[in-house]
Amino acid sequence: MYILGISCFYHDAAAVLLHDGRLVAAAEEERFSRLKHDAAFPRQAVAFCLKTAGITAAELDYVVFYEKPLLKFERILKMHLASFPRSWRAFGEAMIAWAGDKLWVKTHIQQGVGVPSEKILFVDHHVSHAASAFFASPFKEAALLTIDGVGEWTTAARGRATADWDGSGQNVLTLTEEQRFPHSLGLLYSAFTAFLGFHVNNGEYKVMGMSPYGEPRYLDKIEKLFKVYDDGSFWTNMDYFSYHYSHTNTYNQKFIDLFGPPRVHSDDFYTSKTNPEVNPNDPQVKQNQYYADVAASIQLMTEETLLKMLCALHRETGLTQVCIAGGVGLNSKANGRILKETPFTDVFIQPAAGDSGGALGAALYVYHVLQGQRRQFVQEHNYWGAAYDDADIKQAIAQTGFRYEVVSDEAQLTATAVDDILQGKVIAWFQGRFEWGPRALGSRSIIADPRRAEMKEIINAKIKFREPFRPFAPVIIEEAVADYFEMDCPENNNMARFMLTVERFKEAPGQQVPAVNHLGTGRLQSVRRVWNPRYYDLVHQFGQATGVPILINTSFNLRGEPIVNTPANALKTFGNSDLDTLVMGNYIIRK
Repeated sequence: MYILGISCFYHDAAAVLLHDGRLVAAAEEERFSRLKHDAAFPRQAVAFCLKTAGITAAELDYVVFYEKPLLKFERILKMHLASFPRSWRAFGEAMIAWAGDKLWVKTHIQQGVGVPSEKILFVDHHVSHAASAFFASPFKEAALLTIDGVGEWTTAARGRATADWDGSGQNVLTLTEEQRFPHSLGLLYSAFTAFLGFHVNNGEYKVMGMSPYGEPRYLDKIEKLFKVYDDGSFWTNMDYFSYHYSHTNTYNQKFIDLFGPPRVHSDDFYTSKTNPEVNPNDPQVKQNQYYADVAASIQLMTEETLLKMLCALHRETGLTQVCIAGGVGLNSKANGRILKETPFTDVFIQPAAGDSGGALGAALYVYHVLQGQRRQFVQEHNYWGAAYDDADIKQAIAQTGFRYEVVSDEAQLTATAVDDILQGKVIAWFQGRFEWGPRALGSRSIIADPRRAEMKEIINAKIKFREPFRPFAPVIIEEAVADYFEMDCPENNNMARFMLTVERFKEAPGQQVPAVNHLGTGRLQSVRRVWNPRYYDLVHQFGQATGVPILINTSFNLRGEPIVNTPANALKTFGNSDLDTLVMGNYIIRK
């Protein structure tokens, strides 16, 4: 049975394909279109999935959409009418968008995929999120938490699920409690993202990266906007927000009166924590420190809310395993507290936790719940995108004029890459199938020496062209995690393998890697050889040469661009930056 899952028309459009319940391929449309967060119908991602499986659209049994458009349209209508006349401009824009695309999803699927209407199904947005985590997890039974901006009406949901692994039972997934729009933790965080000068649905992780430079001094102000209760429910004071009646503004003048003028995105961000040599009384430093304190405050409120929700969920279910999905599930700083501060002992977070992951969840829900098929798949890794062979790579290089060498011996290839890293070079690493979701996990990565403190500035300023305060992730071989991080049983930590948790470094080992030590913490990725042998060997050989089995890993892209997909994408990014070396397949390319 082939089931195609689709998400689109809001952000991070994606397609995934299941064959008899096992994931075959998954990709966001942005990787092919080169439009960051592309929301359009994922024609190219669909074509990629079908090509990977070697099938045509006629062989699909079902095509499933990740939410129910009519329910979402109902919310749009009711909220705009309730807030009229403030919503008159946004209402007109919404009607144009819905009349053009969003209301006719079935037609788009019929035409874009090429299947009859009887093969097209729709699954609730938060059910899709929940299924994307649970039916990809290793668990037989688990509590469920989904939390994002908003689906149809729901902004967060809780429940539980049971899986049939041996054919003796049935798969059950039930969401028993929900929070409804406009009360939304995800949209609250997005409002502060905009206030701090970043783009909504794109810059939330920058707020998380800024927060360690501040102190949570403004929780009292945030509590005027948002309250969370011991049962995990929450309430938003809509007097301060405009996202329920505007497409362009998330907060209003009353919010500004409370928090002051919003940060200008182009302003340089530096504080005494980012640079101890600056004068803390300098007006720009004081202003930056204020924004950092606001970032720390909303980050802490988010963490505390998530923990209260999870503790309440544990009381309700009595279960020790939990599955999480939805965009808020990508807040790795909050995730790092779950195992330490809640009764849950095992956590699985869908690594493509946002809307793109909904495409997987919708397909899994149809296969396991609607079709009643037993579990067969666990998402051990996230390498589900397109791969390119040496012929593709050679052809792309020939069009650029870059000099290259071919190294077919596996050990020599990684040894050559390690030698470049030891010489202080920054390398781009392009291997195998690209990653699905927002994290680069060693297939499309930029790699460098974490022992060199200057690497953080070099990569931010000369290669990624991004804000200097942004941290870099450490990739570490799994067996060395406990030597460097305050983490118990790293081999059982499902979050670490997907770069979904921020953990504290042990003090002395952490001092060895200043380029990835973000004020005592790191958003680590643990790697096991069976998941990605060549990537593991790179880190391992660097460890053998230096005694430090850690490398800098950041996504292979320039600021404002999607992570690279094809050899041509990789060569263009290589040529437009100060990268020193590109290791692509068995080819080593230099300038």
